Amino acid sequence: VASCSAKMTTKQAPSDFLKLIHGQQVIVKLNSGVDYRGVLTCLDGFMNIALESAEEYVNGQLKQKYGDAFIRGNNVLYISRLQ
Repeated sequence: VASCSAKMTTKQAPSDFLKLIHGQQVIVKLNSGVDYRGVLTCLDGFMNIALESAEEYVNGQLKQKYGDAFIRGNNVLYISRLQ
């Protein structure tokens, strides 16, 4: 009989995750499919995002580097911590 082990995870509220990644390298995926990578410096209740050292990726290819970038929240598909 094969044995499998499940990874135990604790439940975390989205607001807790967002507090945890503040000041960290993140990937912000837009509804259009474009990714922005940079340091999360600001986030508001509308999911408007400010990034420092932002880079824009289209189809996985680096297209542009920005010092700072502001992303309007209604364009955001998801935010993930950059590993």
